[in-house]
Amino acid sequence: MAAILLSRVLGLVRDMVISGVFGQGLNTDVYYAAFNLPDLLFYLIAGGALSSAFVPVFVEYLSNDKRDEAWRLFSVIATVMSVVVGVFIIIGEIFTRQLVPFVAAPGFGPDALDRVAYLTRIVLPAQFFFFLGGLMMASLWAHQHFVAPGLGPSIYNVGIIIGGAIAGSQLGPQGVEGLAWGALAGAFAGNFVLQFLVLRRYGLAFKPSFNFRHPGAIKVWKLMLPVIFSLSLTQVDVWINRWFATYLFEGAVSALDRANRLMQVPIGIFGQAIAIGFYPTLASQFSTGKMKEFRETLNYGLRAISFVAIPATILLIVLRVPIIQLLLQHGRFSQSNTRDVASALIFYALGIFAWSAQALIARAFYSMQHTLTPVLTGTIMTALFIPMNIIFMRGMEHTAFRSHSGLAIATTIAATGDMALLLYLLRRRAGGINAKRILTSIAKISVASAVMGAAMWVALLGVEEFAPGNLPFKIAAGLRVVIPAAIGGGLLAAMARLLRMEESAAVWDMIKRRLIRRRADE
Repeated sequence: MAAILLSRVLGLVRDMVISGVFGQGLNTDVYYAAFNLPDLLFYLIAGGALSSAFVPVFVEYLSNDKRDEAWRLFSVIATVMSVVVGVFIIIGEIFTRQLVPFVAAPGFGPDALDRVAYLTRIVLPAQFFFFLGGLMMASLWAHQHFVAPGLGPSIYNVGIIIGGAIAGSQLGPQGVEGLAWGALAGAFAGNFVLQFLVLRRYGLAFKPSFNFRHPGAIKVWKLMLPVIFSLSLTQVDVWINRWFATYLFEGAVSALDRANRLMQVPIGIFGQAIAIGFYPTLASQFSTGKMKEFRETLNYGLRAISFVAIPATILLIVLRVPIIQLLLQHGRFSQSNTRDVASALIFYALGIFAWSAQALIARAFYSMQHTLTPVLTGTIMTALFIPMNIIFMRGMEHTAFRSHSGLAIATTIAATGDMALLLYLLRRRAGGINAKRILTSIAKISVASAVMGAAMWVALLGVEEFAPGNLPFKIAAGLRVVIPAAIGGGLLAAMARLLRMEESAAVWDMIKRRLIRRRADE
């Protein structure tokens, strides 16, 4: 969780640099659109092999003390998929300009498409490092090592920050090319080199192998095939949003991307951290037949997610404007840019719990080696998600919000539907998950979050009313974030104690145990 927090903080620093140096307009739209083709390649080819198929089979070998076979499996998957990914990258490099009008930016003009194609060619090779790095990260997760995988994205963000700062200082808003080169360098250093060096400590034994008939490899192929031939919502939602946003005003792609990234901060720090941390445990419990412990682990994970996701949603909605002003509004990023990001953030934030819970529920299915179920539900929701983008995008034209906010609404509705369907199916397959206990926790944290939200709203009005008018802009924005958040956080903690929430007590117990352990060490 700490490593992912560092990654999210550096991600915010990266967005601050991009916002200040390049603003929010066509230049940044071109940069974000350049990731559509590479992202789609990774999600549909490499991502499926890593997230849904490799880990449970690898963990199964480790749990049964078959380390040599585990590394043979790693070698086969790494060798075969490296060739597959490499071929797709080469094809993408050759036909980039022909592909981007359909895959990346259908609403852009010829000149903008030329720039998107140029940046795409720079970013595409990074997917090779993402693939191999992701495979090594998965192996580290299986060994209960989470630090290096958590630090990989941080180094990736540092590469983008350095590339953007150097190119921006030399070329101004036209220097988005530096961001692309920084992304390539960061992917190589953080996602590949770091993971390789750390995995060697765990006995990495790689020998190139095309042994398609290896029993573990056959199992991985069978598990990953449904993912490759799917368009699961969790894999393509950002890509679809960007695709539709290219038809809207200049800066729409960038505004959506920034709102989505702000929404992803609590999801990454808490939701994905819980899902990733629980994944090897769930896989081990299922592979050893401990279904009671499996259900208890899943139940606790969902309650822990609700305990952090619901307050995070309220905080982002109430304090969205000062948060964006504090982080992004400087340099070439204007007040109107803030409004565009804030209007989308409202509707993205409503999906924090759904996205966080979906990440854990999907991994529960992967732990049971049922990769087809999340793929089918995700593909069904994607089929509904595409027309929802059109409906809500057009519907928002007649409201106080700009049309890009409709894309955020469609995303949240689809994510919620996907989570609900997956949870229903998981209850049946796992033999129940004690849903009553989960709903009780959600009800309690919702009441506590409502009190927190009301307190933050009143505090925000008070700060805006009584704060000195001659304060520097960033300090004033910081006060509008820190003071309401502190008051709301204090009330949230008091309400959690008053409502006797088990999750709050468990967190406090972990903190106390950690402090006691440190004192004993001293």
